[in-house]
Amino acid sequence: MKWLNLDLIKAHCRIEPDFHDEDLLLAGYGEEAEEMVLTGCNRTMEEIIDRYGKIPAPLVQASLLLVAMSYEHREAISQQNLYMVPYAFDMRVKPYMNLT
Repeated sequence: MKWLNLDLIKAHCRIEPDFHDEDLLLAGYGEEAEEMVLTGCNRTMEEIIDRYGKIPAPLVQASLLLVAMSYEHREAISQQNLYMVPYAFDMRVKPYMNLT
């Protein structure tokens, strides 16, 4: 992972820090979430850091949101909450999008 870590992910997902049974799974979700944020921004991590000096907090939160969604809903998401995560993700990522 580039900007997330297991301690942050566990705190966000309310997982005990000493519980290590799912560390590999959480790390995979973290890597995937970071890539999705970068793809959503249409930028590389280096471009974001060059422009903002660090990974902005809304992008970190968008990443954590995706990790939690993946962790809590390992199976298909139901129709009723299908658009909840994309909206919350979009409102955090859109301000950092490269539109060119």
